[in-house]
Amino acid sequence: MILYDPFWKTLKKSSESTYTLINKHKISSSTIERLRKNQPITTTTMNDLCRILNCDVKDIAVYVSSDQDQFL
Repeated sequence: MILYDPFWKTLKKSSESTYTLINKHKISSSTIERLRKNQPITTTTMNDLCRILNCDVKDIAVYVSSDQDQFL
């Protein structure tokens, strides 16, 4: 399961906020909601967030093994 807990920590340390992500950087409010709910986001969005926050992917998301993972 991909969790976005690191994103919220990174955002808190930055000069950005959800408001600036939405209004200045044009990240959709639905994307912010997806991050809140640990739902999938695109790699393009991940790239945009890394660029905006000047961070690495590991500062946005982390993988944690879960029983809820899709069976392969």
